[in-house]
Amino acid sequence: MRTAEIKRKTKETDIKLTLDVDGKGAGEINTGCGFLDHMLTLFAKHGGFDLTVYCKGDINVDYHHTTEDIGIALGEALKTALGDKRGIRRYGDIILPMDEALVMTAVDISGRPYLGYMIPIPTQKVGDFDTELVEEFFAAFVRESGVTLHIRLITGGNSHHIIEAAFKSVGRSLREAVKVNEDDPDAIPSTKGVL
Repeated sequence: MRTAEIKRKTKETDIKLTLDVDGKGAGEINTGCGFLDHMLTLFAKHGGFDLTVYCKGDINVDYHHTTEDIGIALGEALKTALGDKRGIRRYGDIILPMDEALVMTAVDISGRPYLGYMIPIPTQKVGDFDTELVEEFFAAFVRESGVTLHIRLITGGNSHHIIEAAFKSVGRSLREAVKVNEDDPDAIPSTKGVL
């Protein structure tokens, strides 16, 4: 089974996260930030991942440390769950609509962390969530997971819709990339022989 359990405790956050990449899309999320809970639930559902996240963070300050550290833990979980990445398809992409918002996402589970983030969000906040933290989350996730991730807004005007489309599209792209290639389930998908 391709699963991982991550525990991460700092002076700013205390996180317990479990990930099953071959799940059914079940999310049990409690971060202390309702908007982030919503986005992670969408990520799990559209990725087909079973994901639990419990975080006690310094949300009396703001949501920065909580958001970034959950990105770190999720990235570490994905990397751990995939192991040597044997048999994965490696690549996934989608153009995903969310009402007026349209987001393009492409992922390469390459072992080389890179974030191409081109998501201009019109407002500074959605509710009490700072929208600049979306980039912080994905940057932390990419660093720890070792994936190349491009997310680009094609069109959109509603901040909630744009962010929702981003999380859904990343989930859907990863879903394709982590699938086992049934034609060659024991192969490492690289001419190097390692990812």
